[in-house]
Amino acid sequence: MALNNEKKQELIKKFQVHENDTGSPEVQIAMLSERINYLTGHLKEHKKDFHSRRGLLQMVGKRRGLLNYLIKNDIERYRKIISELGIRR
Repeated sequence: MALNNEKKQELIKKFQVHENDTGSPEVQIAMLSERINYLTGHLKEHKKDFHSRRGLLQMVGKRRGLLNYLIKNDIERYRKIISELGIRR
C-alpha cells in the first residue's frame, strides 16, 4: 500500500529542511520508514509473501544508504532524524 496524500504531506511538513523541500534525505528517510513499518506489519500476517519481503529489504538498504550519507555529511542532522523516528542502528 502506498502512503496516502495526507500522511505524505504530514511527513514532508515535519521533516522538510526548507519550504519547498520534498527530496532531502530527511524527508526520504521518513517516507521510507513509514513504508517499512507498514510492510513489517503486513509480513507478520502474510509470512509467505516473499515478493513484499524483497521490496522491504530493498527499502531498508536504501534507507541505510541515506543514513550513511547523513553521517558522512552532517552528523547533527543524522542524530536528529534518528531520535525523531526512533530508528535503531
